Amino acid sequence: MSLIKNVAAAIGAAALVATSAFAGGHTTNLRIQTHYAPETVSGKLAAQYMKDIETMSNGEITVEMFYSSSVVKSVETFDAAATGILDCDMTGAGYQVGKNPAFQFVGDIMGGYATPYQQLSWLYSGGLEDAQALYNAYDMQLIGWWVYGQESLASSQPLDGPDSLRNFKFRSPPGLATKIFEKLGAKPIVMDFTEIFTALETGIIDGADASGLANNVGLGLYDIVKHTNFPGFHSMPSDHLTCNKAVWDAMPAHHRQIMLVGMEALALRTALTFETKNAEAAAKLRAEGVTLWQWSEEDLGAFRAAAQASWPEFATTPEAKALVASHIAYLDQLGLVK
Repeated sequence: MSLIKNVAAAIGAAALVATSAFAGGHTTNLRIQTHYAPETVSGKLAAQYMKDIETMSNGEITVEMFYSSSVVKSVETFDAAATGILDCDMTGAGYQVGKNPAFQFVGDIMGGYATPYQQLSWLYSGGLEDAQALYNAYDMQLIGWWVYGQESLASSQPLDGPDSLRNFKFRSPPGLATKIFEKLGAKPIVMDFTEIFTALETGIIDGADASGLANNVGLGLYDIVKHTNFPGFHSMPSDHLTCNKAVWDAMPAHHRQIMLVGMEALALRTALTFETKNAEAAAKLRAEGVTLWQWSEEDLGAFRAAAQASWPEFATTPEAKALVASHIAYLDQLGLVK
């Protein structure tokens, strides 16, 4: 009988603890949009992040995830989060350069860092604090970055060096990219991420600045065009997670910490995953008859020179100038400033 009493007491105590935890618990329900399709490598990594934060919070954080910019266009995601249509934006800062060119330098400082690890080291060596003031000015909170590495162009024509960019009509994200490629004689056309496939199919563009090699494969770009460059050199976007500041501030401290630490894990997982996935994609594409062009150091230097000459031209606000100065100081330590 004493055993039954002991078991009953233990069950009662456990129920009391569970009830107390439930009564005192907090829930955070987030609506997050990404421009990535769920079948791409980045889409799958985003899904893993959501699973991680839900699990680490013991279900206190729940996420309704929207892929392929299914609620609003990619460029509108930031504003949708800031105004409460969504809670968080999981695209990239480059879409917001129209608000302030400073967003370029937390979105993609083209011709700068050579690896994701270098770029992330700037963020976690004081860059996050430098960028936070910019985000907060628009009622948003920067949670972190996930950087997949250098992008590869998709093209219907050879990409064998800077000369091949003359009159190259391609999809470009807004911002610094257009200035740099125009310097090299290309004809960038700004269009939404979701419009790339149709524009390539119909011949509106000759190529696209879309994503990294593995993501481009996932998007099906090389089913249409048969040239690319690898390793990439022109762009290494910092995809961000940024949330409505009022939503962020209302979250319990342990939920915020889970999301912050989860983003650091996602950043490392992304960089490591794409090391493998890009190599696998390159082998697959070669076997399928896609030509992969690798630029010489001299050609890469020509691009970096054009890119770095464009930074001060684009940095026309105090916030942009401050971020450029921060990057240049760090790049100089790494020996990457020309």
